[in-house]
Order: sequence, then C-alpha cells, then structure tokens
Amino acid sequence: MRNLILALAAGLMATTAAHADITVYSAGPGSLAKNLIKGFTAKTGIKANLFQATTGKVMARLEAESANPVADVVVSASWGTATDFEAKGLLLPYASPNAETVPDFLKTNGAVAQGVAGIIIGWNSKSGTPKPADWSDLAKPEYKDLVTLPDPAASGGTYTLVEAFTANGMTDVLEGLKANGAIVAGANKAALNPVLQGAKAAVFAGVDYITMGAAAKGESVEAIFPTSGTVVAPRPMMILKSSKQQEEAQKFIDYVLSAEGQNEVAKVYLMPSRTDIKVDRPLIGDLKLLSKDGAPSREDVLAGFKGIFN
Repeated sequence: MRNLILALAAGLMATTAAHADITVYSAGPGSLAKNLIKGFTAKTGIKANLFQATTGKVMARLEAESANPVADVVVSASWGTATDFEAKGLLLPYASPNAETVPDFLKTNGAVAQGVAGIIIGWNSKSGTPKPADWSDLAKPEYKDLVTLPDPAASGGTYTLVEAFTANGMTDVLEGLKANGAIVAGANKAALNPVLQGAKAAVFAGVDYITMGAAAKGESVEAIFPTSGTVVAPRPMMILKSSKQQEEAQKFIDYVLSAEGQNEVAKVYLMPSRTDIKVDRPLIGDLKLLSKDGAPSREDVLAGFKGIFN
C-alpha cells in the first residue's frame, strides 16, 4: 500500500513538473513571441507566461525583480545583454541539441541567438529624396530635418551600431546627423512610423525585419544596407540560473531552435540562427560588417551619444 501511494505521488509530481509554467521575458517583435509561445505549448503541453516589451523595459523589469526573480527565459534584442549576464554569473549553461547548425559566434555557454536582425537605413521611396547608399548620405542637405533614429538606450540594434561607430572612429556621422536636424524618436517603431507616414524621409539605424515587414504590407519603404558597412544584432535567448523550472526552460530553447521555431523567426523577416533554414532575404554572409573591437563600455557609448544629441 505504501509503495502504491509513493508511486502515485511520484506520478503526480512528474505530471505536475511536465506541465509546470515557465515565464518568458522577450523583447519584440510581439507577434513572434506570441507565436513561439503558442507553438511551444502545443508541442510540449507546457504553459508559458509572456512579458513582451522593448529591451529597455525588459531590462528594467528584471532589475526591479532582482531580489525575487520571476523570469525563466529572457530574450533580448542586444547581444550585450548576454555578455553582461554571463559575466555576472546569472545564466544557466545549456547547449541545445538543435543548435548544431547555429554558428559559434551566435552561441555561448549561457546564450544562443533566437534570430538575427540587420541594422539598415529605412527609406521612404515616395519622399522625393534621392535614394541613400550610405549612412553619411542622411547628413546631406536633401535630408535636412527629414531623418529619425531610434534611441540606443531603448533599441538594442541602434546601440550596437553606435557602439561600432564609436569603435571605428565614425562618430562624425552622428554629429552630421545632429547638425542636419535628425531627431531621436524613442524605440524602433517610434522612429520608423514618421517615415511610413511620410512626415520624414528616412530612419537611420532602422531594424531590417521591421522595415521589410512594413514593405511586405504595401508600405512605400525600403531597407537599405549601407555600403560602408553595418552591424547585426543577434537576439540572445538565455535561461536564468535562478529559474525554478530549468528543464522546461531548456525545452523552450529547444523549440525555438527547432525547424518549426526557426521558420516562425523567418516569418517576421529576421535571419534565422540556424544556417540550414532557407529564407529569401540577405543573410549575415551577404553583408559588410563593421567591427566593434575596442569599443568602450555601454555607459560610455551611451554617454557619447547623449553628448552629441543632448
């Protein structure tokens, strides 16, 4: 009898664990996060709670909850988040079996890219301005007061570009933008919307997948990869060491890196992390990339940007 009770209890515990909730904090795009959660639950039976916001808001919430962590999995739009969290010992090491075709530079012991965004010029083709080819074109008189850019404190992709400009001695481009009347407009969508509406001609340091998604819906906007080079912004997925549902969190990482999950990533025009997922868009190997070697700390990069744009 006692053995039967123990067996029943063990079975109940296993069932409960198998269906334990996990909590995912994810920077946008919101449609991707929701579809991945839906697919994950359908595939595994594990429920997942979602908090979706900008990278800045996700980081602020994690900081506010640091004494009593809630999140199991964090998805950021900035690889620097993974570097910082790993250095602080906050991440659970995990190598997903589905990460075999993910390039080494898109994974560490504690993080792996969900997908990759490219940073571009988003240009309104009906703006009456000449089509830009490089970043510096947006500082020309034709673009006076017609350019927006996301705030690098709110956009992981913009931060990565500003970081590379700082490392490569290209901050004169930012100074030229400021002198030409460019406006810092918040996060990525806030910077792109005036361009879609025709109030502005171009967004500097736009995110390719958002711009491509708008073009696919019929908007008169084009994603342009500048000739002097750009950066990519891998979106790290991380399991927090504080997670009480580590096995379930690992299954979430596995799902996102499955062919099904990576095709969801591709549907929103992000580059999949896996090299064996075929998509009709430029991939990392097609781009000229700027180095970030020698860049100062995040605090110094943001301080330099604020010094230019007040």
